[in-house]
Amino acid sequence: MITSKQNSLIKEIRSLSDKKFRDKLNLYVVEGSKIVSEAISLNLPVSVVVGTERGLATVDAKGVKVECVTEEVFSSISAEKSPQGVLAVLEKPSEEITAPNGCALFLDGVADPANVGAIIRTAAAAGYNTVYTTEACADPFSPKATRCSMSGVFRVKIARGKTEDILSSINLPVYVADMCGENVFTHTPSGDFCLVIGNEGHGVSNLVKEKADFTVSIPMDNGVESLNAAVSAGLLMYGLKNKFSK
Repeated sequence: MITSKQNSLIKEIRSLSDKKFRDKLNLYVVEGSKIVSEAISLNLPVSVVVGTERGLATVDAKGVKVECVTEEVFSSISAEKSPQGVLAVLEKPSEEITAPNGCALFLDGVADPANVGAIIRTAAAAGYNTVYTTEACADPFSPKATRCSMSGVFRVKIARGKTEDILSSINLPVYVADMCGENVFTHTPSGDFCLVIGNEGHGVSNLVKEKADFTVSIPMDNGVESLNAAVSAGLLMYGLKNKFSK
């Protein structure tokens, strides 16, 4: 059992709260019995499962490396207010920018990791197989983003890079979300497409707007002018995809 907060593995896991070290080590952390169990059941590249005796009892970690730690040590590496006592360190998948496979989502500078995570979760559920993120986006593999995505980060291809490189790889009609756009509930796509969600405060960048084939919006009543980015993304994703799927 690991009893020291200065243990090399424990120090490495703490460092993974910083994107610089996630990129350097090519690792990220997911926390909680449900998401750890899913990572194992999906045969993802789990480097190690770390937990307290109580936490490890909630997962079937057969076939992966396991380290038991004290409650105090686990508290020092947990990102949760009420830790479940178990986490997994995984190898990060490739974030190489490639052409989309089916409908795609492009996050153009979404800054809140909670929004990024929630949007990825909805994208996976709605059947958007590729999620592009610009360098200005919150990291989808940060602790808060993975927590909000649940297992979404396991189920979609996440590509990250410069806006120009992303746009050049998208071989589909580009739909931009904007308040001045066409009512999303009256528009029917003719095939696969890429939906763009912009920054929470500034919206979609001018560079992306210039490349847009269509602009769509969500109708609003009672003087409401905007919605949370994750809520908007969910409505737009299902509003467009369900019509196309029919």
